[in-house]
Amino acid sequence: MLRSPFFYFILLIFLFSCKEESITHPDVELIRKRALNLRDTADENYVKENFNTAFYEFNKSKDLFETLKDSTNISYVLIQMAAIQQINGDYYGSKETVTEALPYAKKNKNHKSCINNALGIADKELSLYQDAIFYYEESVKDSDSFQEKFPPLSNIAVVYILQKKYDKAIRLLESILSQRLLNEKSNARSIGRIQDNLGYAYFKIGMDEKGFHLMDKALQTRIEIKDTYGSIESYLHLADYYSKQNLQKSDKNALAAYNISTKLNSIDERLEALQILISNDNSSNTSKYTQKYFTLNDSIIKVRNNFKNKSAKIKYDAKKEKDENEKLRLEKAENQLSLQRAKYLKIVSVIVFAFLVILIFILIRYYKNKNKAIEFKTSYNTETRIAKKIHDELANDVFQVIAFAESQPLSVENTKENLLQKLDDIYSRVRGISRENNSIDTGANFTRSIKEMLSAYNTRERNIMVTNLENINWENIDDIKKITISRILQELMVNMKKHSEASIVVIRFESDQKSISINYRDNGKGCEKSMVVKNGLQNMSNRVLAVKGTFDIETEPDKGFKVKISMPEQTQIKLKEKFAY
Repeated sequence: MLRSPFFYFILLIFLFSCKEESITHPDVELIRKRALNLRDTADENYVKENFNTAFYEFNKSKDLFETLKDSTNISYVLIQMAAIQQINGDYYGSKETVTEALPYAKKNKNHKSCINNALGIADKELSLYQDAIFYYEESVKDSDSFQEKFPPLSNIAVVYILQKKYDKAIRLLESILSQRLLNEKSNARSIGRIQDNLGYAYFKIGMDEKGFHLMDKALQTRIEIKDTYGSIESYLHLADYYSKQNLQKSDKNALAAYNISTKLNSIDERLEALQILISNDNSSNTSKYTQKYFTLNDSIIKVRNNFKNKSAKIKYDAKKEKDENEKLRLEKAENQLSLQRAKYLKIVSVIVFAFLVILIFILIRYYKNKNKAIEFKTSYNTETRIAKKIHDELANDVFQVIAFAESQPLSVENTKENLLQKLDDIYSRVRGISRENNSIDTGANFTRSIKEMLSAYNTRERNIMVTNLENINWENIDDIKKITISRILQELMVNMKKHSEASIVVIRFESDQKSISINYRDNGKGCEKSMVVKNGLQNMSNRVLAVKGTFDIETEPDKGFKVKISMPEQTQIKLKEKFAY
C-alpha cells in the first residue's frame, strides 16, 4: 500500500517522540500553562481524528508559544498542523506550514528530521519524486539512530517503487531488513511492511514466486499482530499480483482491502481497491463499483477542499485577531509612551528652568565679581602709575630743591629766584599729574577741557595744533566715548613727550553720521612698529577696543608717528567713569 495514511501514522508516532519539555518562567507561567493545555488537547483530538478541532487548537497554542518565544513547541505544533493538512490532502498547504517551522527547528535535529520527512511525503503525493527523495535523505541525515532513520529510508524505497526503479528499491529494502534491530518482536509491524514492499518489488521485476512468498508472509504477520491498517496494503498488493493470474482471487483481495478501508475510513485505499475491481471487470457489479468510485472521489475532493478553506480561514482569523491585538497593544504602548514623554518633558523643563536660573545667578555673580576685580585692578594700576610718576618725575626734583636750599644762601636774590623757579616747575608738574588723573568734564565744557589738557604740552620747542574740534557735535557722543577720547589724547601726549621729541603735533577730528575719527600725527623720531605697545600705548589700545573702535598705527624710525582712531558715535556699553582710567 503506497498511499499516505500509513505514513501519517508513522509520522504521528515519530512526532510524539520529538516533544521536549520547556522550562517555565514565573512571569509567563499562566500563558505557558494555557499554551501547553491547548497543545495537549489538540494532540488528543488528533488521535481521535477530530482534525478540524485539533488544527484550530494547535494554531491557538502556536500564537501563545510565539509570545513566549518557545521555538521547540512552535516547531512541534507546526509539524502537527502540517500532518493534519496532509491527512486531508492539502499537500501544498502542508509544505507551507512545515517551511514556516524550519527557522524554529534549527537547533533541534529531531524536529528537522520530521520536517524533511513531511516535505518528502507531500512531494511524493504530488508525484514530485526526486524532490521527495531529496527531503527523505535530508531527514536521514538529521537522524542519529537507525530507529529514527527507518521511516524516511522506507519512504525512499516506496518512491523507488513508484518510479519503477525496482532494483534500487530491492537493494534498499534488503539492507533495511538485514538490520538486527528489525529482528526483534517489537518491530514486527515494521518487518511486515518491509517484507510486503520487498515482495511487491520482486513481483514487479518478474520474480513472482519469491515476491508472492514475501507478500503472503507479510499478510500473515500483519493478521497475527492485528495490524489491520497494514493488512490493507498487503491485500492491495496481492490483488495486483493476482490480476494477471487469477481474476477471482484478485477481486477477493481487492474486496477485502475495500471492506477494511471502509471500516477504517481510509478513503485513498478504498479508491485504489475500487480501481482494481473496475480494471478486472470480472463481476456483474463492475458498474456499481464504477459509480461508487466516482461518487467517493467527488466526495473526497469536496471534503478536502472544504478542509483547505477551513484551515485557511482558521489561519486568517488567528492572524487577524493577532494583528488586532498587536494594534491595540501598540496603541496602548503609544499612549503610555506619550504620557511618559509628557511627564519627562515636564521634569526636564523644570530642571532646565532651574538650571537657567542658577546659571543666570552664577553669571550675575561672576560679572559682578569680575567688575569688582577690574575696578580694583584699575584703581591699583592708577595708583601705581601715579606713585611711579611722582617718584620718577618729582622725588628727585624735590630732593634737589631741598639740597639746593640747604646749601645756598637764601638771602641772595639770585638764589631765591632759582629756588622759586624750581618750586614753580615742581608745582606745574604736580598740576599736570593731577590733570591727567582727575575726573573729566563731559558736559558743555568738554572741548575747553580738551584744549586746556593739550595746551599743557605746548612749549617753545613744541607746537600742538588741534583742528575741527569744535565742529564735532559732542552732544551726540555718549560720555563713555568722551572719557575714552580724553584718556587716549592724554596717553598720546605723554607718549609723545617721553619718546618722540616732536616739534610739531597735529590732531584732527572728523565725524560723520555713524562714527568719529581722530587723526594724530607728529614729526618725532618714531620707532619700530613692534615696539609701540612697549612704549606705553597698551592702555590706548584697550580703551579703543572696549568701545568697539579701531585704530591703525603707522611709524618707522626717524619718520614720525601716525595714529588713526575710529569709533562708532553710539554704543551700548555703560561703564562708570572710574573704569576709564
